Amino acid sequence: MVSAMGGHGHGPPYEVPPYTQFCHKGIPQLEQLEKALCEKGLKDPWIRNEAWRYHPGFGTKWQRANKTFFRGLPLGLGLAILTVGLERVLGGSDGGHGHGHDGH
Repeated sequence: MVSAMGGHGHGPPYEVPPYTQFCHKGIPQLEQLEKALCEKGLKDPWIRNEAWRYHPGFGTKWQRANKTFFRGLPLGLGLAILTVGLERVLGGSDGGHGHGHDGH
């Protein structure tokens, strides 16, 4: 039986942390945002939802972007070089173009 969360009866693959775990107090960027909103007579009741972004375990914005875009680069580049090298050493196919074999 498939559950509503998309699993196959095993439940979600992760545990959702309680919202109380994240608090914007002590995070300078979010405290500045709260102060700026307060000066305009506004309040963001959901500001705590941004607290996870500043948790040390998640890294900086640039570290997260680097991990997202370049995570598999060393492995992919290494495998591409290995593939090209093996094709050259083992005399891989010429792609079916027949260059140099028909006297032209």
